[in-house]
Amino acid sequence: MGLSAYKSVEEPDYIDVQELRKIYSSGDASKWPAAELHESVDKAKFQDIGVLPAVPYPAYNTYSKEKESLGKILFFDPRLSRSGQIACASCHNPELGWTDNLTRSFGHDRQTGKRNSMTILNSAYATSLFWDGRASSLEDQAQFPVSDPLEMNEKLTIAVDKIAKIKGYNSLFTAAFGDKKVTLERIQYAIATLERSINSPKSKFDHFVSGKSEAFTDSQVKGMHLFRTKAQCINCHNTPYFSDNQFHNDGQTLFGTKNEDFGRYNVTKDVKDIGKFRTPTLREVVNTKPWMHHGHFPTLLDVVELYNLGNPSPVQKKYLGTPRDSLIPKVDPALKKLNLSKEEISNLLAFIETLSTPTRRIMVPEMPK
Repeated sequence: MGLSAYKSVEEPDYIDVQELRKIYSSGDASKWPAAELHESVDKAKFQDIGVLPAVPYPAYNTYSKEKESLGKILFFDPRLSRSGQIACASCHNPELGWTDNLTRSFGHDRQTGKRNSMTILNSAYATSLFWDGRASSLEDQAQFPVSDPLEMNEKLTIAVDKIAKIKGYNSLFTAAFGDKKVTLERIQYAIATLERSINSPKSKFDHFVSGKSEAFTDSQVKGMHLFRTKAQCINCHNTPYFSDNQFHNDGQTLFGTKNEDFGRYNVTKDVKDIGKFRTPTLREVVNTKPWMHHGHFPTLLDVVELYNLGNPSPVQKKYLGTPRDSLIPKVDPALKKLNLSKEEISNLLAFIETLSTPTRRIMVPEMPK
């Protein structure tokens, strides 16, 4: 059967679902129908969805069990915060998809943060961290929440000194780094090592594309095909990480409102980056509600409907001809109406759900004295 038989999903009744099932679960992605990519996508760099490769550890911070164990304790230790009450795990709860399922997290003195907490699941595959990409690595990222006045609100030097004074940490740092010396870099490296170890088990999607053809329902098979074609999700949510690790403006800048957020622009100061945010992974997405950088979307149906409508956000005309004129965000060219039917939306959501796995409980480590 030729490729053209799969290319269009305008009329789902005519899709040979069993043939699609056979091809998508063949274990050979080269046999898949071509992904329908927007002209703005760099075809040469495009990588299709699939099973995640082995976790990459940088040469400067190689893996060790001792370093991971130390990182886990530090991750749960609230003494890194000024109040002694807030830990990394406060916003990244393992039983809540390694986030907190809040619109925006609470920090020091119950202050509300400016953005929704991203999950750290599978963050080893991210090439930058935070919604605006201001951290270039997990090691770099680890220091930001400690000093952020809205989060842990502690000076980095004081946080390091507090950990150094806890005798119970001596043997842990020695096991991880060879001696008991406590430094900011070692704290960052240990926490980053833990975070790289926090990864999803094989999902229903992983089993399906690896040859378990019965793992998907017909609806999920159709949804996967839609994801890569008519629904256009593949433009941003590609690679086995289900994120292109790039920045896009999907019209959620909320320009001119109290929740206005210029995203990547706050880091680069390049007007082309106004309103751009890092593409979040869709792995474990069912467990990481609510969605978007502002956390305003309580259901995945809301998210899909937004993109289906092409996000018809009105232009703030009152700013035209004012000093803010040049700051009016320009949405990504790939954003357009999709004209998905109710059945297609249902199938797409059915597929997206296959990317998530049951949440797992984790034993909280005992804090050193």
